[in-house]
Amino acid sequence: MRLIQPQEKDLGGFSVRRVLPARAHRKVGPFVFFDHMGPAELPPGQGIQVRPHPHIGLSTITYLFAGEIMHRDSLGYVQSIRPGAVNLMTAGRGIVHSERAGDDLQSHASLHGIQSWMALPDSDAERDPEFVHYPADQLPRFMLGETQVTVIMGSAYDHTSPVICYLPTLYLEIVVPAGCSINLPEGYQEQAVYVVTGGIELDGVPVAACEMGVVETSEATVSAVNDSRVVVIGGSDPGDRKLWWNFVARDWDRIEQAKSDWKANRFGRVPGETEIIPLPE
Repeated sequence: MRLIQPQEKDLGGFSVRRVLPARAHRKVGPFVFFDHMGPAELPPGQGIQVRPHPHIGLSTITYLFAGEIMHRDSLGYVQSIRPGAVNLMTAGRGIVHSERAGDDLQSHASLHGIQSWMALPDSDAERDPEFVHYPADQLPRFMLGETQVTVIMGSAYDHTSPVICYLPTLYLEIVVPAGCSINLPEGYQEQAVYVVTGGIELDGVPVAACEMGVVETSEATVSAVNDSRVVVIGGSDPGDRKLWWNFVARDWDRIEQAKSDWKANRFGRVPGETEIIPLPE
């Protein structure tokens, strides 16, 4: 097992822990980026305010435990996401979106969740962009003994999520009480367990809150030392991918093209938004 420690960044009022990519482990299956947002309690008038920015070559998936985020994109979608639901945005050849606080901005609000990027396979890297929202009641959520499982993507324990997968992908939320155990599902090339809260042992190795344990076997067991919430990710490796800023591609030439396109305003615009995040120098 490989243990990954996140890099924490203060965004003013709340923290983000970047778990992937890590120096020692760049990706897990198709997951090339994994951010843990919060938990944070935000005073009135404050909240997440991410101006419009571009993506290529990936799908982003947003999943919240608390709070609300308003998604807007260059396809014209405006969609609030709340706990237990999924926002899946597939960039393909290019999309622009913003992420801002929801309708509760003027009141005391919380924010806690995971945002991940999944690299697209070569066959879909330049596909048309797409956005799909899945309400919480569309995701399989069930009990295995005393443990609650939500299948966010893929199939596990005889349940299948409706969320689109471009490669074999696994994404679970598991809430496991102290003293209980659960075996990871079979059939996935690589899996990792991230501890959102609590503390576990992964095949007998301690994994603390805000740490990720990566395993290369589907026979691993999660045992809760404390009441714990964990996220399991995994799936098929898309092959070598280059990452720069918000761009994911197979080669650097495609990254350079995306840079040029953003500088020249050749990406779409988000209706109702007047600001953008400029290309980093």
